Amino acid sequence: MYKIAVIPGDGTGPEVVAEGLKCLGAVAEKFSFKYETTTFDFGGERYLRTGETLPDGALDELRKFDAIYLGAIGHPDVKPGILEKGILLRTRFELDQYINLRPVKLYPNVDCPLKDKGPADIDFVVIRENTEGLYTGSGGFLKKGTPDEVAIQTSINTRKGVERCIRYAFEYTRRRNRRKTLTLCGKTNVLTFAFDLWERTFHEVGAEYPDIKRDYAHVDATTMWMVKNPEWFDVIVTDNMFGDIITDLGAMIQGGMGVAAGGNINPEGVSMFEPIGGSAPKYTGRGVINPIAAIGAAQMLLDTLGETKAAECLEKAIIEVVGTKMKSMSAGKMGYSTSQVGDLVAEAVRNA
Repeated sequence: MYKIAVIPGDGTGPEVVAEGLKCLGAVAEKFSFKYETTTFDFGGERYLRTGETLPDGALDELRKFDAIYLGAIGHPDVKPGILEKGILLRTRFELDQYINLRPVKLYPNVDCPLKDKGPADIDFVVIRENTEGLYTGSGGFLKKGTPDEVAIQTSINTRKGVERCIRYAFEYTRRRNRRKTLTLCGKTNVLTFAFDLWERTFHEVGAEYPDIKRDYAHVDATTMWMVKNPEWFDVIVTDNMFGDIITDLGAMIQGGMGVAAGGNINPEGVSMFEPIGGSAPKYTGRGVINPIAAIGAAQMLLDTLGETKAAECLEKAIIEVVGTKMKSMSAGKMGYSTSQVGDLVAEAVRNA
């Protein structure tokens, strides 16, 4: 019996999570595994009502689950940064979800902004270090508000943090078993301290994986090749900030935020899965938002729990619906409502 914590969150989050749970139910029935869900009301509405982002004991409670399924965090009446730092970043850091896993895969019949590129060309994975770098909040001000103001933001990179991310990436590349190529994305020519550590660790750990080819690309070159030759990539590993940037580019070349899903992974603990498109408040309650990314997040959740066949079945159902039913990935242009898309995927699972 799997225990899944559900955080529908803000905006369209509850709508897309409902469709993900619908599809999760269909695949659980087909593959005869059991799960139970517990819903938490963390998000903007709770913050406006109580003034707290996460209540005392919330993270200890979440540690008891096998996985967390998140809709979206972000409320138009809450100052940007409060919910993101108080819920998302705090959860990632305190649950030590040190891997951000972002598949970049273009499905058939999904519009791609890149000329002459199709599903055979765009199928790679970005592994982003998720708890260090510039996102630790290390830094400060000197003489704030004066003409002599100084602002310092420090990138924290530890051997432990870098090595466990890189080791996960080598293991993932081996398990993925495609081109067996792992590319380190960095900036060794300018960030000569942080990426000296990353590069040394990359090659030291890589010596333990003789079957995996090692490659390197500066982050600026990586963005160029993701546009010009995305087929060159198999798995990319990078630090927190570079990963944050290149995964949004990845989302665009795979068809947009309506398709892209991600996982915040603690391989030894509880992981959290989410569509990456945000809360999209202008579409809230209209039944027009695309739930495919949320259903994809449920598929990643299953894969991480070890329900590999169920995850494969759900992905095939997504591909069938996207490729043969939906007119567009854009909100309001799908040819179906949010719940109808969920129905189609669940039906494809049952008929598989």
